Amino acid sequence: MDTAPNRQIQRRDPATVMRLSRLGSLHQCRLSFMRILTRRMAHENWSFSRPVFRIDAAGVGYAVYTAQGPDRAYSLVAFAHDLPPEMRSDRVIATAWDATFTLFDGIPTEDDINRLSQNVPLQEAGRVSECEISVSRANRSVRLWAHVVDALASGQQPDRAEIDKVGYLMRTTAVYGSGKLGAADREQIADRPEMQVPFQAEMLSVYLTRVFVRDLVQHMARAKGGEGAVDLDPELARRMGIGNSTGLGMAPYIVNHPVLFNNWVMAREEAIARVRGVATASPDAAAQFRQMLRRSEVSLGQWRSEHPIQLAKLGDLRRDMEVLSRHVAGDDLLNDQPWDRLMRWAEGALSEEGQELIASLILEPYPDLVDGLASCMADGNPGAFRIDGAMPISELRALIAASYAWAFDLDWSAPENCARAWYVSEEKLEPRLGERFDEPIAEYEQPLAPARDAAAAHAALADWDGARPVAEFLLAHPEHRHTVRRAQMSRVAPYGEIHDNTISASVLPINMLRAKLAFFGAIHFDPRSDRWVRICMYAGAPYPEDLSPETADDWVYPEVPA
Repeated sequence: MDTAPNRQIQRRDPATVMRLSRLGSLHQCRLSFMRILTRRMAHENWSFSRPVFRIDAAGVGYAVYTAQGPDRAYSLVAFAHDLPPEMRSDRVIATAWDATFTLFDGIPTEDDINRLSQNVPLQEAGRVSECEISVSRANRSVRLWAHVVDALASGQQPDRAEIDKVGYLMRTTAVYGSGKLGAADREQIADRPEMQVPFQAEMLSVYLTRVFVRDLVQHMARAKGGEGAVDLDPELARRMGIGNSTGLGMAPYIVNHPVLFNNWVMAREEAIARVRGVATASPDAAAQFRQMLRRSEVSLGQWRSEHPIQLAKLGDLRRDMEVLSRHVAGDDLLNDQPWDRLMRWAEGALSEEGQELIASLILEPYPDLVDGLASCMADGNPGAFRIDGAMPISELRALIAASYAWAFDLDWSAPENCARAWYVSEEKLEPRLGERFDEPIAEYEQPLAPARDAAAAHAALADWDGARPVAEFLLAHPEHRHTVRRAQMSRVAPYGEIHDNTISASVLPINMLRAKLAFFGAIHFDPRSDRWVRICMYAGAPYPEDLSPETADDWVYPEVPA
C-alpha cells in the first residue's frame, strides 16, 4: 500500500495532448470502455446463457445470447449466413455479410426474432425498432476460419502461430447504435448504470459476438468432422478477439463531439496526474508495473502491420521498450514520486508511442485512484449547450486564442493548408475526405475544419470593441456561430479541440481513428491506408464461463511465456 501523502500534479497541457500525432499514439488503459464493461459484469456477477442456437450444417441460421445484469437483460440476436465469396467485402457499401447482429433490449420472443430476421440481415436496407440498441455485421477471416474448422474437424487443435498471425476469426465492419436504422436513441438507455459509460452497449454486443463466433466455428467443425471433431482449446480460444475494419466514417466523431471527447481525454489525464502525484510507491505497485511492461512486450511481439507509417511507429516502440526496460531495471520505482519521474524521463527519451504506453501502464497498479473516473466520461447533457450572447467579445477572443493561436499565422489560402475537404457521401450518407482542388466537393464541405474557421472568426473579431456582447457580432456574422459555440464550450472542455489542421495535405485521418479506438480498448492497430485501419477487440478476454473479478481486467495483456 502506498502511504506517503500524494502531491498535486497538474494535468498535461491540451496543447501537448491534443496534437494528432499524439492522439494517434494512444494505447488502451484502465479507462478503456471494454475493460470498464468486463469489470462491471464480473463484479456485478452477470449471468450468461444461450437459449437459442438454430444453425444448420451449412452454417445458416440464428442464435440468441442473453446477458443478465442486476436489473435487466440484454440479448444478442445473431444471424449466420452462407455468403458467396464474390459478395464478401469489408467496405461500408457491402450488401451481404457472413453474420449480422442486433443487441435486443431484454429477451426476444419468437415474433421478435421473426421480425428481426427480415431486417437485421439487410442492415441499412432494413429497419429495426426502439427495442433494439445496436445493429452490426461481421465477415470471416477466410483463411484462418478454414484452418480452424479443418483442424478441429480432424480432431486437432489449430496452429497457434496461425491464430496469432491474424488474431480473430471474424471482424466487424460496423457496429451501429444511437438511433441508427431505427434503433433506440442514446437517451433511452443513458440513465441506466450499466450504460452510463459511453459505448457500453456496443462493447457488450462485440463481447457476445465473440462468444457466438467461437460457438459457430466449433459447430461447423462438428458438422464437417462428426464424432471425431474437437472443441477449441480454451487457451487458444482466449487468444482470439473480434477484428474490426474502421474507415473515415468514424474520424469526424471526435471533432463533432468536443464535450464528450474532452470527457474521455480529461478522465485519462486526471488519472495520469493522480498517479504521477503518488509520493512513494509500494513494492507491489512497482512489481505490477514491471509485470505489465513485460506483458506489453509480448503484445508488441504479436503486433503486425504492413503499412509504412505503422511499421515506423512499431520500430520506434520496440526501441522504446529496450530503452525503457534498461531504465526501470536501474530504478527502484519506489521513492521521490517515481511515476512522475518516469513520465518526465520519457518525454526526452522515448517516442510519443512509448510515452503514451507508459502513461497507460502507470495506471495499472492504482485502481482506487483511476477506476472511479469512468463515471465522468459521458456527456450528461448532449445538445443542452446554448451560446452565451452576453459574453464580452474580448473574452471570446481569448477563448479562441487559447485553443487556436497556433492557427492564426497559417496561410489558409495556401493549397497545402486547405487541400482537403470533408463531405458526406450521397450514396452511403457517411463522412468522406476529398481533394478540394481536384474534386467538385467544396460546396458540400462539412464544418470539420475548426482551426481554419477559428482563424477566420478571430480575424473577423479584430476590429470589434471588446466590451460589446457576442450577440451583436453574431447578428452581423452568423457564419461564425459554430466557432463561437465551440469556443464557449472550451471553458468546460479544454481537451475538446484538436490542435492540428484537419484539412491539410498531410493530415492522417488514421490518427483520429486510433484516438477513438484506443478509448474503446482496441489493440494491434493495423492501418491499411491513411484512411482506414484494422484492429482487434477482446483478444485475451475471458469468455462468460471464465469471467470473474480475478480475470476481468488485465486480460488485455498477454501472459509472459514460461
